Amino acid sequence: MRFKAKEKVALGKNYWRLFTAHAVSNLGDGIAAIAYPWLASAVTRSPFLIALVAVASRLPWLIFTLPAGVITDRFNRGKIIVAMDIARGCLALLVAIVVTLESDSLPKLNEVSSLTDLETNWTLYIVLIVTALLFGFAEVLRDNSAQTLLPSVVEKNNLESANGKLWSVEYVTNSFIGPPLGSFLLGIAIFLPFYIDSAAFFISAALIATLIPSLKKVDTEKKVEKINFRAEIKEGFTWLWSHELLRPMALILGALNAIGALTAAVFILFAQEILETSLFIFAVLGTAGAVGGSLGGILGPKISKKLGSGPSLYLTLLSGPIIALIIGLSSSWHLFYLLTAISTIFSVLWNVITVSLRQSIIPSHLLGRVNSVYRFFAWGSIPIGTLLGGALVDLMELLGDREFALRSPYFLSAFLGLALFIFAAPRLTTAKIEAARGSN
Repeated sequence: MRFKAKEKVALGKNYWRLFTAHAVSNLGDGIAAIAYPWLASAVTRSPFLIALVAVASRLPWLIFTLPAGVITDRFNRGKIIVAMDIARGCLALLVAIVVTLESDSLPKLNEVSSLTDLETNWTLYIVLIVTALLFGFAEVLRDNSAQTLLPSVVEKNNLESANGKLWSVEYVTNSFIGPPLGSFLLGIAIFLPFYIDSAAFFISAALIATLIPSLKKVDTEKKVEKINFRAEIKEGFTWLWSHELLRPMALILGALNAIGALTAAVFILFAQEILETSLFIFAVLGTAGAVGGSLGGILGPKISKKLGSGPSLYLTLLSGPIIALIIGLSSSWHLFYLLTAISTIFSVLWNVITVSLRQSIIPSHLLGRVNSVYRFFAWGSIPIGTLLGGALVDLMELLGDREFALRSPYFLSAFLGLALFIFAAPRLTTAKIEAARGSN
C-alpha cells in the first residue's frame, strides 16, 4: 500500500485524470474494434473494399501528420485533445444514426461469414469510408497532442513509468474489456455499440477539459506569430533527420508497421473464413492484445533494464516474422490468440522504450513537430501496407483459391519481417540509445 501511495504522489493528480480519460476513450475504441469490422463485413465481402475502409482511416497519417505537428506546437495541446474527442464523438454518433436507419437491410451478424456473394450496401459503405477518413484526421491531431502532452503532466524521470501505465490501461480497456462488451452490445442491436463509442469520446473530452488549467506551460513565444507551415515543418524534419538514432528508428518502425498492415488489411475475412470465428469468438480474439499489452506495460521497463534497450527492440523485430509464418500456416483461433498475446508484449516493449526516448530527448518547443515527422515515417506507411495487403488478396484470389489468398499476406509479412530484422539490428544498439539519452 505504501508503494502505491508514494507512486500516485510522484505522478500527480493531473496524470491520473489523463489516465482515466485515456481508459474511457480506449474503452470506446475497444468496442469499436469489434463493431466496425463486423459491420464492414456485413456491408461488403470484397477484400479490396474492406481494405479501402482501413486505408481511409490511416491515410491521414500520411498526408496530415506533418501539419498536425505544427498545430500541436502552436496551440494548447489539452484543448486540441478536447476538440478532437468531441469531433470523434459526433462522427460516431452519425454512424450510429445511419446504422439505425439501415439496420433492417443488413444480414444477421452471425450468418455473415457464410456469405461470399453479398451485395454491397453502398449507402453504408460510403458512410464508413467518409467517417473513417474524418476519424483519421481527428486521430492524427489528437494522438500527436496526447503523446506530446505527457511531459507537461509528469516529470521526465517518471516518463517510462507513466507511459507503461498508459499502455497497460489502453490494452485492458481497448482489448480486454472493450471487445467482449462490443460483441454483447452487437448481440442486442447492431447500432448500439456506436452510440456507446460516441458517449466514450464525450466523457473523455470532459475529463481532459478539467486538466487543462493546471498543465505545465511550454514555450509559447511563436504562437503570436503567423504560422508558416512550410518553415516549421522543415525545422522539425531537419531536427529529426540530423539525429543519428531517431532517423533510422523512424524508418524502421515505418517498415515494421507497413509489414504489419499487410495482414491487418482483411483480417476480418481471415478470422471469419480461415479461423471460422463467430461474433463472440472474434471478440475473444480481441482480448489477446489486452493480455499481452498489460504484461508488456508492466514488464516492459523491467525487461529493458535487464536486457538493455537494443536487445529488447531486437526481440520485437524477430518475433514478428516468426509469428506471422506460424499464423499463416495454421487455422486455429486458439493458437492465434496465444501468438497475438506474445506479439503484443513485444510491441508494447518497443513503445515503452521508444516513446519515452523521444519524449526525453526532443526539445519541448519542437516536440510536436519532431514527433509528427517521426510518426509521418512510422505511421504514414500503414495505409500503403493496408492497400497492398488488400490488393494482394484480390490478386491471389484470381490466381488461386480464396483460402490461400487470405493466408498470403502472412507469408509475405514473414519474409519481409526477417529482412527488416537483418537491416535494423546493427542500427538499434543499446550503446546508441544510451548515448542519445546521455546527450540531453
